[in-house]
Amino acid sequence: MSDRQMSDSSYSHVINVGADKVDIADWLFNLPDAEYQRCSPDHIAAGATWTDDGRRMSINVETIGGSLVIQHYVAEIAEPNYCKMVSISDVMAAYGRTKVQVIWELSVKPIDADHCEYTNHVRAFATEEFLAYCEKNNINFADAAKARSEASSNHNKGETPLFAESIARRAREKRSDRP
Repeated sequence: MSDRQMSDSSYSHVINVGADKVDIADWLFNLPDAEYQRCSPDHIAAGATWTDDGRRMSINVETIGGSLVIQHYVAEIAEPNYCKMVSISDVMAAYGRTKVQVIWELSVKPIDADHCEYTNHVRAFATEEFLAYCEKNNINFADAAKARSEASSNHNKGETPLFAESIARRAREKRSDRP
C-alpha cells in the first residue's frame, strides 16, 4: 500500500518515568473517555472493546482536518512498551463517507532509569473505497494526500505530548497502587 500512502507523521516527547514502569497497552485499553478528550481538543470519544475473534480494539472518535473520523483500531501488537494498532477508519468528509486505513504505533524507549521517550507514529493509506470516493468527486489523489498529511501531522503534533503525559500519569498511579 506504499503507493497509496497519504500521511506519515511521528512525534516524540520525553516523560519523567522509566520505561520499565510504562504499560502502553494497559493505558490504551483502560483510557477513560474524559482523559482521551483532554489529550486533544479534536478528540470526541474513546472506548475499548473486542473484535468478534477476540482481539483487543480501541475505538477513537475525533476530527482531523475538518472531517469526523471513527477509528476502529485493532491491536496487532499490544505490549507494555509497544503497540501497533490498525484501523479501517470511517471518515465523514465534505462529499460524504469513505474509509482510510490507519496504522498507529505507540512506543517508549528508555533514556535512563527515570526517563523515557514516547513516540506517536501515525500513517494513513487510501483504501479502494477512498480511491473511488476521490474519482466520484473529482478529487486529485495527490491533493487529498497532501491535505491529509498536513492535517494528520498537525493533529499528531498536538496530541503526542498530551498522550505521553497521560501515559506517565497512569504509570505513576499504578506504582502508587502497590502495597
